[in-house]
Amino acid sequence: MARLLFLSHRLHVCSRALHDTTTTMARLWRCRAALLLLGLFTSPLVSAEHTFENTAIVRTVELGGSFVHVTTTYAVRALEDGSSIYTVALGEDEHKKTSWINAKLKGESVPLHVEHFGLNSNGAYLYTVALPNALKANSSANLVLETVQTHATYPWPQVAAQGGPQYLKYEADLFVLSPYPTAVQRTKIRAPSPQINAYSTPEDMSAFTQDAPVTKSGATLTYGPYNNISANANRDFVKDVQKRISVQYDYPAPVLEVTRLERAAEISHWGANLNIQDNIWLHNAGPALKGQFSRLEFQGQNYHNRIASSTLVSLALHLPPGVRDVYYYDQNGNVSTSRLRTTPSIPKGLKSNTYTLFEMRPRYPVLGQWNYSFTLGWDSSLADYAGYDKESGSYLVGVPVQALVPGAVVNEAEIKIILPEGATDVKFHPPFSAVMNSVSNHVTYLDTKGRPAITLKYEQLTDRHAGMIYVSYKVPFSAHLKKPLAVATALMGLFALAFASKRVDMRIQK
Repeated sequence: MARLLFLSHRLHVCSRALHDTTTTMARLWRCRAALLLLGLFTSPLVSAEHTFENTAIVRTVELGGSFVHVTTTYAVRALEDGSSIYTVALGEDEHKKTSWINAKLKGESVPLHVEHFGLNSNGAYLYTVALPNALKANSSANLVLETVQTHATYPWPQVAAQGGPQYLKYEADLFVLSPYPTAVQRTKIRAPSPQINAYSTPEDMSAFTQDAPVTKSGATLTYGPYNNISANANRDFVKDVQKRISVQYDYPAPVLEVTRLERAAEISHWGANLNIQDNIWLHNAGPALKGQFSRLEFQGQNYHNRIASSTLVSLALHLPPGVRDVYYYDQNGNVSTSRLRTTPSIPKGLKSNTYTLFEMRPRYPVLGQWNYSFTLGWDSSLADYAGYDKESGSYLVGVPVQALVPGAVVNEAEIKIILPEGATDVKFHPPFSAVMNSVSNHVTYLDTKGRPAITLKYEQLTDRHAGMIYVSYKVPFSAHLKKPLAVATALMGLFALAFASKRVDMRIQK
């Protein structure tokens, strides 16, 4: 059975290898054999429950605004020798909301390889996790699965008064799906504060527990423990046994979403500069305003420091250290209600948690379901992000994926990296796969043929989607001369035009 799971794990890799011209013949034959063996099984993963069993599953849900962090710990026991591929199942609703997933062994920081197996015939989305060492029969391991859910909460009620509280609602499945039988399972849901207005109590739970199905202690709800749960990654269990639970809680901060982010990073060798400009469309996903907005009421709330928790009046962004010439404007022009606290650049090779703090105040208070768009840009020394390899003659530049708006999910992001004119052998390595990527030609001032530009598009970026997009390229010596030659040609053309105009008689009569 472990072989079957391993073949399933290798399905996507082998299919790509069959179309890769650089793949060796030996690897091609191994991949073809794996695909052939996989095809011999008419129902993949049907007997997966005979490979592992879950001695315990503990799921912890950290409620928030745009993000909901879920940590699930699986205490697993191998039922046969050589068990190395563990299968994780997510329900349809949970899979739809999950934007980031990571697996590791408890107590370790090195992530394990997780591959999306796909939707099985029973309606569950399966992920295979490759354990670092194969387990022997009756040996155990603790697997920790971390996920970040986006758009998992919504305002309830959907409208609120200008100075009223903000309540969010979260819904989820009660049982954790798994293709293996589970001895005991519990779910802990933690709210930001003990002010939990309402929560659901599952009914008809006598088959799994004789105690109260849910208990509340402060800001934590505990569902379970539930005992003796069979392998439940199938439609029959979801239809007949699975239950939905909901929690309504108070959230004391604005629920922010970046509906669209456009980042342009321009690399200049002549100026030794990296310019980054972000066009941000911000949306407050809190409850809509009930009635009309009152500026007088808002001024009174601001004076007494009692502004509603759903109202956005200021925002603090963490920019990279060493930035300069920061600019910030919206559709009406420059916004002067901002403050910048800079920090010096960090030498390469040193890790530091320092950052440049940019505090901004929108032109108007952003209430629930209101929008605010603005542009933020800055310059940085290219030496802080670039390096040169003398052996290959290539430059390597790292561009940050995004400037995080605290607690905001990015629904759509388009990152464009503009290289110097004449760059060749362009290669890029993003920290995680993009929805779409392309290479185009970008023409700006003093260009002759244009510059190579890399465009990457992402969806549902979270606070865990951080990292650098590394771009390598070469710039021949002749390409460095294009700009001064273009400038010299333009100046000589203007000089020649002025010289000729002085010798042309433009008078109608002498």
